[in-house]
Amino acid sequence: MTCPDASPDASSATPDAVGDGAIERHRRLISALQRAEAFAHPAGDIGCIETHISSVLLTGDEVYKLKKPLDLGFLNFSTLERRHAACEEELRLNRRTAPELYLGVVPVTGSIEAPRIGGEGGAIDYAVHMRRFPQDALLGEVLQRGQLEAGVLDRLARHVADFHAAAAVAAAGGGCGDAQAVHAPVRQNFAQLREFSDDAELLAQAERAERWSEAQFAQLAPVFERRLAEGRVRECHGDLHLGNLILLDGEPRLFDAIEFNPALRWIDVAADVAFLVMDLQQRGRPDLAACFLNAWLERTGDYDSLRVMRYYIAYRAMVRAKIAAIRLGQLDGAARAACLAECRGYVALAVAQTAPPQPFLAIASGVSGSGKTSQSQGLIEARGVIRVRADVERKRLFGLAPEASSAAVEGGIYTAEASRRTYARLAEIAAGAIMAGWPVLADATFLRRSQRAAFAELARRLQVPFVILAFDAPEATLRARVAARAAQGGDASEADVAVLEMQLAQREALASDEKTVAVTLDTTAAPYWSSRLRELDALLTTHYPA
Repeated sequence: MTCPDASPDASSATPDAVGDGAIERHRRLISALQRAEAFAHPAGDIGCIETHISSVLLTGDEVYKLKKPLDLGFLNFSTLERRHAACEEELRLNRRTAPELYLGVVPVTGSIEAPRIGGEGGAIDYAVHMRRFPQDALLGEVLQRGQLEAGVLDRLARHVADFHAAAAVAAAGGGCGDAQAVHAPVRQNFAQLREFSDDAELLAQAERAERWSEAQFAQLAPVFERRLAEGRVRECHGDLHLGNLILLDGEPRLFDAIEFNPALRWIDVAADVAFLVMDLQQRGRPDLAACFLNAWLERTGDYDSLRVMRYYIAYRAMVRAKIAAIRLGQLDGAARAACLAECRGYVALAVAQTAPPQPFLAIASGVSGSGKTSQSQGLIEARGVIRVRADVERKRLFGLAPEASSAAVEGGIYTAEASRRTYARLAEIAAGAIMAGWPVLADATFLRRSQRAAFAELARRLQVPFVILAFDAPEATLRARVAARAAQGGDASEADVAVLEMQLAQREALASDEKTVAVTLDTTAAPYWSSRLRELDALLTTHYPA
């Protein structure tokens, strides 16, 4: 795919009509369409929602979305042919993720005074025909009700990962995803913020984020180019936030991808993911942001994305800050004050990316069934830790999905050599994430002192604190858990009771020096992380590597 030069973001300009006559004609058309006789099916309780680029007609279970005749630079709907093409593109893009919602493109026929959706004769406009959904199904609304759970985000991460895996790949040299194309809209955000706001405090904070973004770009330019060459730049969604996510028949889905500007969707998959991570953080749920990011990383194995993730989070926050700044000039009084506070909040989130928490390296040690994965979730959500699991990475080394059986692999995947490679891969991922500024939890049995010592040495080399999370439970509990998990299937771990018995016989107890950096967690009941975190923090502040 050859892309156009990077264009302004969808919010970078205020709507200016191609001509007042075209907009007035559109208004008359939309007004005339809000009559039952305009539809081929029974239509009652007809409503209309206006966005800055579309008019959305609602009637019963049906939705019809018409493009406004605008030319804003970053989009051009000025002619009937362009609007038709944009409708077809919207249909194509969104059928990738929500075919049940996007039913087709229909002509609007008749006249401005007596239009009809469908019908015979020449088209005077076009509409995207959609299935209507309840607004409370939007994930933003689900979050607001306090009902957005980790399980939904885990399924969403799989949906996003599978979507990205199937998306078309940008070719190097095609104009998308190279270093200059990545950074041009970042610079533009700061320039436009200064254009639309004169708030001294706001601009001073934005300058901090801008200096950091420039420094990051200087360091990351080769990474952007490499990720483009490796196929990480794809035809993504482009606007992946909670307002464009829905629970459709109980499953999370993406919809409303950017159709009007290819440069805004032909992006690094990390830039797509960063939008949702930023949105969850800004809404006061960094725990859910960490949950989603970890689930996506585990599904894709794209831990290299952590090198650019904070850069993209800051970029997405500044896009939203710029949008709020543009709105400032249109408001006054309490509404303007609220908008300014919103703008400051997004800038503060961008600035927060410049000073991430001190990274550390933790290992989750324990036999199968001890709760290393399930019971470390609280740490991940509380501290934004990146978890990398041996059960998953071992299978990835053999080209297997986490839930796939390894029975067909000749020689098996649990040999001594396979274990050596697995622990080496965990160390490689951990080192990369830590050097990118992220705390890491390596999740494996770590039954042998030599395995634990290797990661302690890695922490010393990286000059970060090291801690052992020692998970355990009574043996009867361990056996029951492992048996139940094996019977249920579908888990990355394939350990059965026989494997557990071998682990119990072979595990080496923590040595005295290891106990000084260990937090022991009896998972008979779920750990009370609010108190255990204080113990962990105390270790992290006192046990820096020599």
